[in-house]
Amino acid sequence: MDQRSFSPSTARNRGPILNVLQRVLPAEAKVLEVASGTGEHAAFFARAMPGWSWRPSDPDADARASIAAWIETEGAANVLAPAAIDVCAEEWGVEQDAPFDALVCINMIHISPWQATLGLMAGAARLLRVGGVLFTYGAYKRGGAHTAPSNETFDAWLKQRDARFGVRDVEEVERAARARGLLLQEVVEMPANNLSLVFLRN
Repeated sequence: MDQRSFSPSTARNRGPILNVLQRVLPAEAKVLEVASGTGEHAAFFARAMPGWSWRPSDPDADARASIAAWIETEGAANVLAPAAIDVCAEEWGVEQDAPFDALVCINMIHISPWQATLGLMAGAARLLRVGGVLFTYGAYKRGGAHTAPSNETFDAWLKQRDARFGVRDVEEVERAARARGLLLQEVVEMPANNLSLVFLRN
């Protein structure tokens, strides 16, 4: 039985995301991915960049099963077994593998409580090497305003699903990062009105 899950958005965004990651990460890098979801990003990125050692993770058991199935199907030797990481926990269970060169978080910040973003920043500060990259991707507001009508509709849908969810403001996320010594280096406009944020650990 094939336990792989598929996300239509992944097929659309993985190429543009890879382009940014290839630009901001070295060709040889130890990467921790938070909230990996289906595992499609991990398999795609690792195949494109064999010098990256990719550690996926997800708190959901079904997601981890999908990730493991993608690793097996793709024969991805540079993707490690998925970890069960709760970003709000004080320890993530991967401390023995730190420091990481990069921490990647795709489409989590808007579909989780704000505490998850704070936990992400705390974990990045703890687990990244000095000069390491925190990369986040998703829908964001800028200056308190939505960047497109579709994002406003998406935000309303998220909040209807869970009042703790919602499209966050770039400046709000930047403040949370800066409080942990993570400095925003770049905001990259992406397809479908999404943004990539690139932070460096001080």
